[in-house]
Amino acid sequence: METLTKNTQKQIGQYVAEDYRTAAVFSKHKIDFCCNGNRTIEEACEKKGIDSNMLVEELENVLNTKTDQSIDYKSWPLDLLAEYIEKKHHRYVEEKIPVLLQFLDKLCRVHGERHPELYKITELFNASAGELASHMKKEELILFPFVKKMVAAELNAAAVKSPQFGTVENPIAMMMEEHDTEGERFREIAALTDNYNPPADACNTYRVTFAMLKEFEEDLHLHIHLENNILFPGAIKLEQKFN
Repeated sequence: METLTKNTQKQIGQYVAEDYRTAAVFSKHKIDFCCNGNRTIEEACEKKGIDSNMLVEELENVLNTKTDQSIDYKSWPLDLLAEYIEKKHHRYVEEKIPVLLQFLDKLCRVHGERHPELYKITELFNASAGELASHMKKEELILFPFVKKMVAAELNAAAVKSPQFGTVENPIAMMMEEHDTEGERFREIAALTDNYNPPADACNTYRVTFAMLKEFEEDLHLHIHLENNILFPGAIKLEQKFN
């Protein structure tokens, strides 16, 4: 019991950074592990009225299950992680947005009268699509290239010229704030869709759209987690070495 109690003081983001499989446990209990990953297990459980020792036990069970599926993102070099986020998660967002916008537009036209919540869902997703596009560009053009530059400089024992944005903590603070906004927006979408459960009279497009929205949110959670809990803290630490 001693270890369990001790682990309730561990931050959610730490758990997920060490093994992404623990994310499923947090999701099951509706505990936000990406944007609010800096809370301790105890704090999060208190808010939800959950027994923290029981949650830690569930987490330990997941951690003790051997699987080839768990990727140790934490051990990756930062330039590789930035490249992976861009190629996997940014591309995913770019591919899915036009399809989802088309489907949501069709749902509003066909089912909007009977299900007026579809208009609000579409409005929220539209806002998210626009914000994410500009957010990802800022990462790809400003933040990620600087992270890669620092990694190269460390490997070659070279100096790093101070960036125009002062310190890496400045764009990171902005990115994290934007992550919070998206996390909040998707919480609203999840509530309006009854956690992506289509109504009884839903057609196939309706079902596919809700399934795609759910997958989009899950991908976004992993995407934000990799940045907030692994890439960003790593970049801040690396920059401190040069100072």
